[in-house]
Amino acid sequence: MILADPRGTGQESDTFLFASADGAGHTLGMNQRIRDLATYPMVKLDELKAAAIDEGLTIYDFGTGDPREPTPAFIREACQQGLADISQYPKVTGLPAMRQAAADYLARRFDVTVDPDTELLPTQGSKEAIFHLPLVFVDHPAEGLPERSLVVYGEPAYPVFEIGALFAQAEPHPVALHPGNSYLLDPDAVGDAVLAQAAIVYLNYPHNPTGQLMPAELFERWVAARDQHGFLLVSDECYVDLYFESERPRSLLEFGREGCLVMHSLSKRSGMTGYRSGFVAGDAQLVASYRRFRAGMGLAPTDMVQAAAIAAWQDSDHVEERRLLFKSKRQVFLDLFGELGLDVYPGSSTLFLWVRVPEGKTDTGYAEELLGVGILCSPGSFFGDGQEGFFRLALVPSLQQCEAAAAIWPR
Repeated sequence: MILADPRGTGQESDTFLFASADGAGHTLGMNQRIRDLATYPMVKLDELKAAAIDEGLTIYDFGTGDPREPTPAFIREACQQGLADISQYPKVTGLPAMRQAAADYLARRFDVTVDPDTELLPTQGSKEAIFHLPLVFVDHPAEGLPERSLVVYGEPAYPVFEIGALFAQAEPHPVALHPGNSYLLDPDAVGDAVLAQAAIVYLNYPHNPTGQLMPAELFERWVAARDQHGFLLVSDECYVDLYFESERPRSLLEFGREGCLVMHSLSKRSGMTGYRSGFVAGDAQLVASYRRFRAGMGLAPTDMVQAAAIAAWQDSDHVEERRLLFKSKRQVFLDLFGELGLDVYPGSSTLFLWVRVPEGKTDTGYAEELLGVGILCSPGSFFGDGQEGFFRLALVPSLQQCEAAAAIWPR
């Protein structure tokens, strides 16, 4: 099994041959920028997992962040009860009760008031919304007008920040994050020259893959930078409810509204990855523009998924239970890596651990060594250039499986 870095490998074929009525062949080429994209890293992990299973290994999958705990019963029941006798197209604006439940969650969790009719829109999780935003908000002006085509984000990063920019013909602008800057995206480090050309700046805190939080002072400086330069400031906040210390993660909407959007998801918070349910909230004008675009795409969560979402956003007890469970799984590996002398980045949130590979080894080499005993993890290079010294562990197996994997971890 070869665990190659999927970034930058491209595709072997870039043209397609079609037959026509006259028997002649016609070729159709792919978009060059899309062709240069490598296999999506989590697809690569699925392929490696399948190959290892074919070899007879029992696999402990810490690769993709897709937890195995059952979705709470009351959420599943709400979904079943939301299944109507007649199936009709869901409205892009969603069910009023779902928007209200999400708005109530923001009020309880962050003391933030949003208008559920004008400042909030349901989405199919956060990934597709992040992918679409550059298509809506990155303009390509006529000759002679200033260009604002940069999509800025910190790296290591969720791959869709780059992928969405490329599909929209925007320019990805990753900013290197590392232990030296505490994996914090800082407007001063990005610089005025870049921010003046930015169409979108993505924040992602708690940070995937490190679990780093963004302090209030830095949120404030990003809002000030947005006010100065006029870019769209987007905060992907899908891990705000998975924290393990006393400090609770904050929301961008606590610090600003104009020109700002936040993304929230039930995937990790409520064990609903397969439901594809979340929302975008913030500046009413931006939400209105995005709503008009989504109507053309026909994207909206189904009513039965929204019924489940209503139940999930209204309840906090199940979230506390999930936090405690993930905290137990996390401790298993903190203890193990302490024993092995592996350096774990001291993030306080998310379901991920960002771990430095043993001295003298590479991320892909160490990941392949782990895969040889049935442990699947994500090499750091899957999350961006310069991350080869780390691997990511997603705490998705059960607590018992985590303990079993820790017992066979190479020593």
